[in-house]
Amino acid sequence: MNPGPSAQVAASAGGAVPDYVLQLERAASYLPAEQLPMLRRAWEVGAAAHAGQTRKSGEPYITHPVAVAGILAELGLDVEALVAAILHDTIEDTPLTHDELAGQFGQTVAELVEGVTKLDKLRFRDRQEAAAESFRKMLLAMSRDLRVIMIKLADRLHNMRTLGAQSAEARRRIAMETLDIYAPIAQRLGMSLIKSELQNLGFKALYPWRHAILEKHIRSQPVVRREAMAQVEVQLSQRLAREGLEHRLISRIKTPWSIYTKMHEENKTFDQVMDVFGFRLVMRSVPSCYHALGAVHAAFKPLDGRFRDFIAIPKANGYQSLHTVLFGPYGSPIEVQIRTEEMDLIAERGVAAHWTYKFGGDTPNSAQSRAHAWIVELIDSQRSAGSSLEFLDNVKVDLFPDEVYLFTPKGKILALPRNSTALDFAYAVHTDVGNRAVASRVDKKLVPLRTRLVSGQTVEVITARSATPKPQWLEFVVSSKARTAIRHQLKQLEHEDAVQLGHRMLDRALEAMDSSIERLPKGRLDAFLAEHRYPRLEAFLADVALGNWMPTQAAQALMAHGEPRAGGTTQRAQEKILINGSERGVVSFAGCCQPIPGDEIMGYHTAGKGIVVHRMDCPNLAELRKSPERWVPIGWDSSVVGDYDTALVVEVENGTGVLAQLAAAIAQSQSNIERVDYLDRDFNAAVLCFNIQVRDRNHLAEVMRRLRRLSVVQAVRRQ
Repeated sequence: MNPGPSAQVAASAGGAVPDYVLQLERAASYLPAEQLPMLRRAWEVGAAAHAGQTRKSGEPYITHPVAVAGILAELGLDVEALVAAILHDTIEDTPLTHDELAGQFGQTVAELVEGVTKLDKLRFRDRQEAAAESFRKMLLAMSRDLRVIMIKLADRLHNMRTLGAQSAEARRRIAMETLDIYAPIAQRLGMSLIKSELQNLGFKALYPWRHAILEKHIRSQPVVRREAMAQVEVQLSQRLAREGLEHRLISRIKTPWSIYTKMHEENKTFDQVMDVFGFRLVMRSVPSCYHALGAVHAAFKPLDGRFRDFIAIPKANGYQSLHTVLFGPYGSPIEVQIRTEEMDLIAERGVAAHWTYKFGGDTPNSAQSRAHAWIVELIDSQRSAGSSLEFLDNVKVDLFPDEVYLFTPKGKILALPRNSTALDFAYAVHTDVGNRAVASRVDKKLVPLRTRLVSGQTVEVITARSATPKPQWLEFVVSSKARTAIRHQLKQLEHEDAVQLGHRMLDRALEAMDSSIERLPKGRLDAFLAEHRYPRLEAFLADVALGNWMPTQAAQALMAHGEPRAGGTTQRAQEKILINGSERGVVSFAGCCQPIPGDEIMGYHTAGKGIVVHRMDCPNLAELRKSPERWVPIGWDSSVVGDYDTALVVEVENGTGVLAQLAAAIAQSQSNIERVDYLDRDFNAAVLCFNIQVRDRNHLAEVMRRLRRLSVVQAVRRQ
């Protein structure tokens, strides 16, 4: 039986208040006096609910949620967030319910607790999918209230601080998840203090020896380096004082994780990484930041091309600062960040700064509004994602951005991940713009959609009403929004293609039995669909096209359903199904023989893939004939569309400029070269293989004729 909240409070009342609760109350002393009793009451309810539960370390379980609330108190969050943190595991791990929490502490606290609760009650195929689905739910809760993710990050941070009690395998798994998901989320939300600690704790758990060696090296830095840092600090301070600039100058200390990643990614030695002095200048106002920039450039010469202005163009997480690199007096670079107090607070606390420091009344600061915009975009993408794992993969792409900043023709700035293409930009403008994109103009020059963009460019997208996404687009887009939108659209197109093709295939099979889909009794068709759990006829037809039902097998099942049949079924030879090349979602062309329009062809039905088209003279035909029930009579429609892959083997005299002549001849035939390889080559002759695209056999013949006219060509044949 579940005791009510009042009974639980009574159960825990009367004892001495533990030190960890008093520490929390001291950390939360910024709250109004009338709110502080809520924290004590939350602890009493939580302690009663978790009574008898312990952590792996042997401590009472309640010490963990109170410590999580303490981390949030250091960030200056409001009383509702702190109460929810103390109670964040109660719905999942104790008899307390949502309604009881709402009655005691209000609906907001109950919803925050529910948002943090994991999905342990659901059954997943594996741990990875469970984690992905839990993450998906967390993002949905974040969209309603950002405090959910802050409680989750603080929860993860305290778990990382106390990771020693876990097994070696659990430590490794939790550390990997922290570095892969939670630290990047903290960075995306601008919470650099939490991000840095998560990264270092994750690094320490994953590579304890590497962490220990780097930490020892940092501690034992030579006196010479410390003196050099002091000299630079004095010179910068003097220069700023002469300019009459009030400032705080802080030397930045590198963490083991930041040193390790620089050594790993930039292939540098420890000494090369440490041979960089880092300083942060905190100024009174934005104009004084630019004034200070001039002063430090006067004190030490700046390195060319190393200045970044994140004040004028903030990062996607709201981070603002001026970054410059100076040439130091000891030949070492000096990295300097210049920002205001407000920017410094946002850089360290990100979205949490909203509760600590109100900027212009109650309106959300830039970190808050940007975080909300990012999460709303994630929610849109998760609706389109096929699975939790696919969604998690897409989000990971977004969590490691290194943005490029681009302009629309009207001057609006868009931040996109590094290596973004013109197509990523199109999807960033709007999903419909991306789906209908055909080309783009970058700084008024016409470029293909796969063109990579760099900061400062102005991009205009050219669209066409008839355009649709292509599977090849997934090979070069990098943003999660573009990837999710393309996959979603392709799935829709493939489903429509599959339904149409399945309809034609099933009709052909039924005609061989003197019937058709339209002539089947409706009751029989509905009963068949219900028995096989198809919500609609379209879903069954798509399964036929994708090879999960053989057309003949499906036709026989439909004809026989609900009525006993005497003897066998009389069948006529099936007519050919005609394809026109637009059914790319469910019809693919075999790479072994590369059929093109005009070739004699046959279709082979493969489960899950649909029809794979082969040439009648395909070398693999003998093997495939062993499964005659999978063969589908197929032919080309009179109106075929698109370009088709094929390969030509060309024997030539070896000499300078021969390849250029061949490429020019193929291009003059209006054919695209996808790839070229040397199959054989000696001093006098060479054999090349050209992978090209043609419309049909006539087009291929034209390409071959043009090649044979070249004096250097000795022979041309189709592969």
